[in-house]
Amino acid sequence: AGTPLTPLFAGWVSGERPWDSCYGAVAELARSARRFDESPSLYSYVAARHSLALVEELGVEAIGAHDRALADRFRTGLADLGHTPVPAEGSAIVSVPGLGHHAARLAEQGIQVSDRAGNLRAAFHLYNTGADVDRLLETVGTD
Repeated sequence: AGTPLTPLFAGWVSGERPWDSCYGAVAELARSARRFDESPSLYSYVAARHSLALVEELGVEAIGAHDRALADRFRTGLADLGHTPVPAEGSAIVSVPGLGHHAARLAEQGIQVSDRAGNLRAAFHLYNTGADVDRLLETVGTD
């Protein structure tokens, strides 16, 4: 029948009687698949509340416009460097064929992009700035 799976992160919610497992070791794991459940990440809900309040304050449309403006700035800079990104009008994601090999070097410099099938993939969002785009273009342009 195969090797049984071992619950690696068993906590109080993994117990057959969860409320009896709140303190100390879990006396008995649940007989169901719930034995693989993990404790809820309650602190992330506290942070999400504040993050979502910021999104609401700024507005989804304004955030989207910011993201797309950065992507367009990157596309323009790429054209100036002689590179043609995959067409994706209105997208905050830019993929550039043949530049994926830069991803590892960029990561060493603290610039997070992806190598997807040989394409350099950059995705812009609220936490990015024009200076981030300029730094990315400068680093890609030094090759």
